[in-house]
Amino acid sequence: MSDAPLVHAQTARGITTLTLDSPKNRNALSRALMNELLTALAGAADDATVRAVVLAHTGPVFCSGADLKETAAAFAGEAELPAAMLGELLAAVWDFPKPTVARVGGAARAGGLGLIAAVDIAVCDQDATFAFSEVRIGVVPAIISAPVLRRLTPRAASELFLTGEVFDGRRAVEIGLVTAARPAAELDGAVAGYCEALARGGPVALGETKRLLRRPAGASVREELTELSALSVGYFGSDEGREGVTAFKEKRPAAWIPPLSPVEPRA
Repeated sequence: MSDAPLVHAQTARGITTLTLDSPKNRNALSRALMNELLTALAGAADDATVRAVVLAHTGPVFCSGADLKETAAAFAGEAELPAAMLGELLAAVWDFPKPTVARVGGAARAGGLGLIAAVDIAVCDQDATFAFSEVRIGVVPAIISAPVLRRLTPRAASELFLTGEVFDGRRAVEIGLVTAARPAAELDGAVAGYCEALARGGPVALGETKRLLRRPAGASVREELTELSALSVGYFGSDEGREGVTAFKEKRPAAWIPPLSPVEPRA
């Protein structure tokens, strides 16, 4: 068995790209790959210079889902089921304290769609293909449903979970699985544009805005507005808020903005 890493981390201008590099098994979610990805995510979370994380891949497949060879070995008592780790990985991506972007340049299946749903922004090749293929091998898309059902329209979820049919990048945008679909030649530029835009946001404000997006609704609109008003006033008075307002008035970049040119994550 090769000791070559299955996930490569590369940071440039505040953007860390985590590249799934296991093309021989179509970047399947083996326990080894998931462990490496969890470690890389933890490192990026702890690094104050990292402003956002991009999930990318080598080879023609973004991620084929659970490693079925490893799963078969688990049936024989030779390994642990990789699916048992998937929930931990999806939770780590969903709760990651900084913005996350997926660069999907190829096919994704099953658990791979869970990864895509868990990030904040996903950009795909418009010709990439997707499928919730679980039912076709007699299993249930249970774990991935946590992030996926928070993205998909209910009718699309029913159709695609139950049929396992393949759909393309354009449909993935329509149903809410991905943010944007672009021709292959424009994919890197689109991802770079999102990364540059994210780097212009205040680091604290971005993290808190992620929490706001996942915040449950209050018991009433009035109660919610009271709580959110206090939150907003607090941020306007924070060091970051004061710097942002001052920079706007002085028509200069805020202090937190790195000297970014568009970042082109490695394919």
